[in-house]
Amino acid sequence: MKLNENFSALSESYLFATVAQKSAAYAEAHPDKKVIKLSIGDVTLPLAPAVIAAMHAAVDEMGRKETFRGYPPYEGYEFLRESIAGYYARRGINVPAADIFVSDGAKSDCGNLPELFDRDNLVLVPDPVYPVYVDTNLMAGRKIVYAAAAKENGFLPMPDESVKADVIYLCSPNNPTGAAYTKEQLQKWVDYANARDAVILYDAAYECFVQDGAARSIYEAKGAEKCAIEMCSFSKTAGFTGTRCGYTVVPSALVRGGVSLKEMWFRRQSTKFNGVSYVVQRGAAAVFTEEGQRQVSDNLAYYRENARIIADCMDGCGIFYTGGKNSPYIWLKCPDGMKSWEFFDYLLNEAQVVGTPGSGFGKNGEGFFRLTAFGDRDNTKEACERLYKLLKK
Repeated sequence: MKLNENFSALSESYLFATVAQKSAAYAEAHPDKKVIKLSIGDVTLPLAPAVIAAMHAAVDEMGRKETFRGYPPYEGYEFLRESIAGYYARRGINVPAADIFVSDGAKSDCGNLPELFDRDNLVLVPDPVYPVYVDTNLMAGRKIVYAAAAKENGFLPMPDESVKADVIYLCSPNNPTGAAYTKEQLQKWVDYANARDAVILYDAAYECFVQDGAARSIYEAKGAEKCAIEMCSFSKTAGFTGTRCGYTVVPSALVRGGVSLKEMWFRRQSTKFNGVSYVVQRGAAAVFTEEGQRQVSDNLAYYRENARIIADCMDGCGIFYTGGKNSPYIWLKCPDGMKSWEFFDYLLNEAQVVGTPGSGFGKNGEGFFRLTAFGDRDNTKEACERLYKLLKK
């Protein structure tokens, strides 16, 4: 037999797995020290009461023969898809429920959507960016080109007319940098894609954190329904990291070579995916109720305040950073010319604070570092006190 040799192009370990291993090793060696993690973007607040109530009711339904449900629809229950469509409509965006597919999270769809495209397509990925975009295409043996995101362009690369990309990944608000595209900037990407018959895979997992008028959906740009697929998640919006639910929009108008990508995606999902449980989908639908939106907004405000606390700490230390307003992440410049992993070790050993090295997000991430606002409030404050004491000097 012959294994997939493309795996040899990957780094030895997934970024966040390496961070977890190094953190665990330090904690085991120093049991007397409290390690505070501001690294992986996992939430810490419980699910909203409206979500829990909906899930409890759904569990009761599953316990009665007349309301029991087996396999869910491959594309998701209509009640949830209609709720998602309504969420878009309240923002003035027309996304029909028929174009929405419920999944177990945006990460899964990020990794699975490339199956719609031939391996000979040229893939354009911003650098730095979420590692899944790169790794899943390397696994498939695709050629990747990078759009440089740097301080000079606000970490928001724009189209390069000399690059003939077929598949384009965009993430806004961006993970890890926190930078967010405006509607006008997205319009340029949409025009670029439509002019080349390219397809944009748009990750909007952090759209709920937008505060300053930046775009929250690729479909705010004219003509995006002809070139863009949008991935969204309940993980950050409503704390579903441990519950797993997301959704992807594949517009009916998105056609390449006379073939509907929506139909292709349905065919793929119906073959390889058995859907999200009824209980979880009922909980997800509750997010979009009036009470659910209020409760979820309270949780988001908690994380935004954490981001402000971290940003204030960086301001006090005189350290350059982006993010924190439209994003739960603070993307900071490592002081004194430190490399990303060098800074990781420095913070872990000297302050027992764990973050994520920027180099793990791409070549242009070297010398930068990501901190997350998804932690507990008291731990966030304590971590910032430690960081201020260490970095101010």
